[in-house]
Amino acid sequence: MYVMTTATAPLPASAPAPVWARRAAHAIALCAVPSGLWRIAMASGVYVGYSDQVLRDVFDIPGWGIAYVVGLSVLAELAALFPLLLVSDRWRPLHPRVLAPLAWTAAGVLVLVALWQLVVAFTVESQTYMSNATAQTVWGFAFAPLFAIPALMTAVTWSYAKRHRAQGQA
Repeated sequence: MYVMTTATAPLPASAPAPVWARRAAHAIALCAVPSGLWRIAMASGVYVGYSDQVLRDVFDIPGWGIAYVVGLSVLAELAALFPLLLVSDRWRPLHPRVLAPLAWTAAGVLVLVALWQLVVAFTVESQTYMSNATAQTVWGFAFAPLFAIPALMTAVTWSYAKRHRAQGQA
């Protein structure tokens, strides 16, 4: 005999995510790709603007630094896939009462991280390791899309919260 409880009851259907929110969630996943590829190129030995001595002394490449840099790239891309949960109609691993605060927290943290990265990117110390202006330009283009993520994540989270708040009031 199957007894339905609040823990096993299916979640009520919510309004589908708007097209713009779906596109924004997919854009977040794509924004993480260039910097991840840049890091993987660095770990693979492709010249990205750092001398061999800087790679050894600062990043421990070759060595454990390779695992760190590749792991960071994989972790960043997995995190960038999180917003897809907010626009998915088929797969809901968490209840909206749990997922919405988690998404708002993630959006807030992303804003703080982006602001901190701007500070780091424009300090003299962060630029001393690059060997030339071309390498810095390539680095800038690879990491610039990351600065779109906080705004996109906030928009997707707002859409998710609005849809599920309307569902709760209905």
